[in-house]
Amino acid sequence: MKASFSSLDRKLLRDLWALKTQVVSIALVIACGIGGFIGSFSTYGSLLWSRDNYYDTARFPHVFATAKRAPQSLAERIRAMPGVVEAQTRVVREAQLSIPGVVPPMIARLIGHDLEHPGGMNRLTLTSGRWPAPGARGEVVVNQRFLEARELALGGRLDVLLNGKLERLTLVGTALSPEYIFATRGGGMPDDEWFAVLWMDARNLAAAFDMEGAFNSVLLRLSRDVSAESVIERLDAILKPYGGFGAVGRDEQISHKIITQEISQQRIFGTVLPAVFLLVAAFILNVVLHRQVHAQRGEIAALKALGYEDRWIAWHYLEFASVIVLLGTLVGIGLGWWLGRGMTGLYTELFHFPRFHYFMPGWLALAGAGAALGAAFGGAFAATRGILRLRAAEALRPPAPAQFRALLLERLGYAHLLTPAQRMIMRNLERRPVRAATTIAGIAGSVAILIAGTFWVDAIEWFIDVQFNQVQRADVNIGFAEPVPRSVRLELARLPGVDQAEVTRAIPVRLRAGHRSYRTGITGVEDGATLQRILDVDLREARPPPGGVLLTARLAERLAVRPGDTVVAELLEGKRVTSTLRVTGTVREMAGMNAWMRLEDLNRLAREGPVVSGAGLAVERTQETALLERLKQMPAAAVVIVNRTLVETFRETSARNVIFFTTVLSIFAATIAVGVVYNNARIQLAERAWELASLRVLGFTRREVSVLLLGELAVEIAAAIPLGFLAGFWLAALLIALMAQEMMQFPLVIFPGTYVYAGAVVVAAGALSALVVRNRIDNLDLVAVLKTRE
Repeated sequence: MKASFSSLDRKLLRDLWALKTQVVSIALVIACGIGGFIGSFSTYGSLLWSRDNYYDTARFPHVFATAKRAPQSLAERIRAMPGVVEAQTRVVREAQLSIPGVVPPMIARLIGHDLEHPGGMNRLTLTSGRWPAPGARGEVVVNQRFLEARELALGGRLDVLLNGKLERLTLVGTALSPEYIFATRGGGMPDDEWFAVLWMDARNLAAAFDMEGAFNSVLLRLSRDVSAESVIERLDAILKPYGGFGAVGRDEQISHKIITQEISQQRIFGTVLPAVFLLVAAFILNVVLHRQVHAQRGEIAALKALGYEDRWIAWHYLEFASVIVLLGTLVGIGLGWWLGRGMTGLYTELFHFPRFHYFMPGWLALAGAGAALGAAFGGAFAATRGILRLRAAEALRPPAPAQFRALLLERLGYAHLLTPAQRMIMRNLERRPVRAATTIAGIAGSVAILIAGTFWVDAIEWFIDVQFNQVQRADVNIGFAEPVPRSVRLELARLPGVDQAEVTRAIPVRLRAGHRSYRTGITGVEDGATLQRILDVDLREARPPPGGVLLTARLAERLAVRPGDTVVAELLEGKRVTSTLRVTGTVREMAGMNAWMRLEDLNRLAREGPVVSGAGLAVERTQETALLERLKQMPAAAVVIVNRTLVETFRETSARNVIFFTTVLSIFAATIAVGVVYNNARIQLAERAWELASLRVLGFTRREVSVLLLGELAVEIAAAIPLGFLAGFWLAALLIALMAQEMMQFPLVIFPGTYVYAGAVVVAAGALSALVVRNRIDNLDLVAVLKTRE
């Protein structure tokens, strides 16, 4: 038994060496699958650990609430609520921010910080400089990424419009906050250049906004055994008389929500695409082993005749597959580690943790290797089970020759359309339809992966064009500190460079339908508005009908309502009216969970006169600077947003991620294409070597012989590319469905250039494989091949 085992081991080494290039190509495909799995899941685990560790050490709150103005005397009542472990009140306000040399105004979120008791909940991490001195006027700490994005230095000055008065503030330090791991003013887009978070002495901030002895923001930490929903309900009841805007749990806090969605997407990427790679690897391994087993039919028969048991022969071929998997696993672990660190590095540009720790758990390598081994063993078992059933005497006979028959085209009378070489190519493909189909499927898989990995560029560009050129068509948007008369539109229209002005009204609201509820905002738009349009994913325009509310389709699904149903709207501003609204329609918007009404209807619902809270301006580009300087001098304009800056920020952030993923997936897909095409060509060369050598002896040139073999590959690639286009479209649709977000829905848009790119990469990979195989055809040893026994 020992000698037998050793003999099979020597045979294994000879087989591996004889098929070394095929072994390497299959191992690389396996490595891509394992590397993608490890890279995505290690990034997922690292992000999850970094987030949870930061939340624990910084004591991140469980509940967040805001109000108009509440007395500090409520703090003890809030702390006494059942389940509340810790409560913190503070003042938070937003204001215009200006930096010398930068024309467009920015937005600052000012947060009062207790300098005498800095610990407790929602702890800040000071990353440079110092805290403001207690009682010192005008000293602030800024979020670190704003300082870096604006290339500011400690000691620099900022001009902030505090309650209508321009104040100059001094930067004395930088900090990180668990509340702003993803810093955004809303809308789900990173905004490091145009949105600053400033922490200043709580008493100074309260004095600047006449909030002494009062607060407008509450943070709560809860005990483990209490329901956040019950605490939120009690807290809303306490804050309602003081203009409470409705409390939310951690799952609705914007930074936490976006981080959680990004983390979840890593699990999807780590599951779907690696599964495709491993299936392709199993297919290639099955084909290679199937050819190997049938080529060694006589050797297997001899081993059976010499007394080798079927299980030892089967184990020999399983060992062959195991070696390939082991090689692929080793490369895949290294690739996964590199890929995971690369993706984690990209997220450090997006998320702001004081400690971003990347780690690769050992179970990931074991799980990846196990999945690859299972796929490989499945391919090996399918390849060997037929031949192992044969008795030794039967296995010693050569296999029955293939049956030849006329082509379908020949039977239909169209043989004259094909040259003799083309008829030989088509006959061989028709004689082995299963092999041709599986080869086409493998190549199509590589095209599909390329499309599914690169269509994001198209989707993002389409999203930007629709949202910022067709939906939000205003060049400048203004948010007022308090509702102002609708006649402000006339004043805005007279500002320098303004071609058109439109006004809107936005009121925070809690919509209820049965036991379901959602906190959002109702936006009132003017009849005939053109700067703020409502478009669905097919670019069809919708308008709020009179006497009802128009909901985004995702919001309607969340509330389980349809057109004709009613919802209860609890306005969280002004007179806090509660009323029943009829859902007059839904619209499949790409961004937001929106509710729309006519401006007049919304003001009537709020029981207020003709007031507005925002405006959009179409501006001549040459006059933009003069306009922005004027807006800086308007105390009522608390927020000024230049849409062009949003587009630039969005593109800059998405470009880094998209380029990285596109490059990696292009390499992976090319690896699959090379693996499938090259292995198929080598197998055909091995099986048809005698035939090709005979043709060479009969006078065929190297080129003519190569055409017979490589022509089949060309036909298979030509057939696979359109099928890959179709499969890529549906794989992209699957990813879009699995990665759907509540606040944003990317469209399934694939530009023609993406299809061309995917097809070109696969054609290039096929051409590279063809060159290698052509070299082997040119160097065939005719004498040795012709001595081969049929």
